[in-house]
Amino acid sequence: MNIFSDIILKARAAWLLSLFCFLLAACEQKPKCEAIAYSGNTMGTIYNIKLVVKPEQRTAAKNTQAAIDALLLDFNQSLSTYIKDSEIMTINAAPINQWIDVSPRFLGVLTLSQEVSALSGGAFDATVAPLVNLWGFGADWRQDDPPTEQQITSAKKNVDFSAIEIDAENFRIKKQKNIALDFSAVAKGYGVDELATYLWQQGFHHFMVEIGGELRLHGHNAEGMPWRIGVESPQTGGEIRPIAVSEVGVATSGDYRNYFERDGVRFSHTIDPATGKPITHSLASVTVVAGSAAKADALATAFSVMGGDKTMALAAKEGIAVYLIERAQEGFSVRHSPAFAPYLLEL
Repeated sequence: MNIFSDIILKARAAWLLSLFCFLLAACEQKPKCEAIAYSGNTMGTIYNIKLVVKPEQRTAAKNTQAAIDALLLDFNQSLSTYIKDSEIMTINAAPINQWIDVSPRFLGVLTLSQEVSALSGGAFDATVAPLVNLWGFGADWRQDDPPTEQQITSAKKNVDFSAIEIDAENFRIKKQKNIALDFSAVAKGYGVDELATYLWQQGFHHFMVEIGGELRLHGHNAEGMPWRIGVESPQTGGEIRPIAVSEVGVATSGDYRNYFERDGVRFSHTIDPATGKPITHSLASVTVVAGSAAKADALATAFSVMGGDKTMALAAKEGIAVYLIERAQEGFSVRHSPAFAPYLLEL
């Protein structure tokens, strides 16, 4: 090695050392992120939001809740079946075979619902409201005796997701039967997505939004790591399966909380549109990870109706990330699709 090469190597080493010291100092001086959390009531449940912000975003983050509450009030006025003059209730009361103008939000929810209905062969159906109400799981919650076969057959006549014509270009729809729409199986997820979009537009790119168990996660937590959440076991005191997620929506659907019993028979709140009756298979809980909370929400409901084997077959075919908890002879068993594996953390 000649003297000039030696000088060059020493100079390069000194430069690298200086760069390392500069980066180290920059990391030490970098403002630490903090998490700001707030919550409130919406859609008959609770919403929770956690923002990871820099010091200069702290004030804006704390002033965001009022705008969030206003957005949710507007959302409910559009999609809630508990508000008599909401958009969805007005549409349900409108006559058949006439074009009805709808909002972009309503059209978005309906279009997604129709896509999942087609994908699941009708297991997800936003027109299932007559059956839900018949079984006592609707807006007027009650626990009467199970309906008769004649009542079920009559209610099923107006359960048909294909009986809606959509004119997306002009934001209007036409009901071809006297159907009643109910987006309760997708609305919370769609609301989560709207909140996530709003936060992103305000410059917040690291957050977790949750409404009634449906989530949307972006960026990282305050420690700079992907968000960690848990898949809850239906079994009291059961194991919670941790997963790491970001840039996705997550939804869980289960029949272990909302049900009633008559003469020793358990009736789930999840109604199969094909039979008109509550599901009877062994699937207790479904967790789906998808590109949006709304799609995860709708798919989780569809899979709850389809049962474990059909769900796994469709998930494998379509590359859907799904985690199932099923009743076994003793306790519960679990299985998941290949697409869900990357989200699992060690216990």
